Amino acid sequence: MSARDLRLAVITLSAHVPDLADQDGWAEALRLRDLVHGLRDGGYAIAGVLGADALLPDKLAALAPDVLIVDAESGARDAIEHVVWATRDAPRPIVLFTEEHDPAHMREAVAAGVVAYVVAGLAPERVRPVIDVAIARFEHEQGLRRELAKAKGQLAERVVVDRAKALLMQRHGLAEPQAYARLRKTAMNQGLTIHEIARRLLDVADLLG
Repeated sequence: MSARDLRLAVITLSAHVPDLADQDGWAEALRLRDLVHGLRDGGYAIAGVLGADALLPDKLAALAPDVLIVDAESGARDAIEHVVWATRDAPRPIVLFTEEHDPAHMREAVAAGVVAYVVAGLAPERVRPVIDVAIARFEHEQGLRRELAKAKGQLAERVVVDRAKALLMQRHGLAEPQAYARLRKTAMNQGLTIHEIARRLLDVADLLG
């Protein structure tokens, strides 16, 4: 996917125009402006600039961006966790931009779900490599999570089938191969999986005692 095909949402802690007397607020606003300009100069489309507030999940659902860019100071741990929480139903790559290098915060951010941590701004020529790495790492981690979930599901199914086999062996005096064969035959006859038949058998056994 090219940069032009990707839609980015920029998440900021400074959702409002700062007061003229608020120097720190203006510094944050100018940093946000430079970040957005740098992303646009890199060829990326900005779907929106959103505040890290309670409405963020709904706004992200409406915009459906491909990547989230978070502009935050190094101490914004709560904001990062909020962004991760807001994407729990539809995970997306999260890239954090900050002004300070804090190894402890970096570890916390990565543990929370950030896939790229960028310090002290971003030159236009570095935009694409950072986004590419973030997407690649995100896809890799999502693949690992799917594999882990699949393995856990398969293990849970084996436990159910083993319990059903043990029940048949105990109540009907069957050997393990015979009990499994009976489960398999019943599953084939009813067009179900062996796990589904085993689950139904255990449910009935629990009801009847």
